[in-house]
Amino acid sequence: QVQLVESGGGLVQAGGSLRLSCVASGRTFSTYVMGWFRQAPGKEREFVATISWSGSPTSYADSVKGRFTISRDNAKNTVYLQMNSLKPEDAAVYYCAADAVPAGRLLYTPGEYRYWGQGTQVTVSS
Repeated sequence: QVQLVESGGGLVQAGGSLRLSCVASGRTFSTYVMGWFRQAPGKEREFVATISWSGSPTSYADSVKGRFTISRDNAKNTVYLQMNSLKPEDAAVYYCAADAVPAGRLLYTPGEYRYWGQGTQVTVSS
């Protein structure tokens, strides 16, 4: 079992930055692929970014490419999402997710992840 706890959400003006963190329990964090998803009111949960065991490769949704960066520190059991140049349409509850997969593989859909955090709210004012 893996437990995930997100933090770092909040209110930011358009153009600003936030860094989300997700701390995982368990001794096998370094063997889990990690992902960030988001869900706005009335919308489906959507993929934001994913990162493999070692930190490379990574992959991003087109809507955040060039503005968001996913990274991980396996020594701290933590995955990060650095969000720059935030837009009002980035506002959502952000979730981190984890699952165990072979080395180098990335996961892109919610159904592929077994473990989820409780989410952290990101609000972007225009």
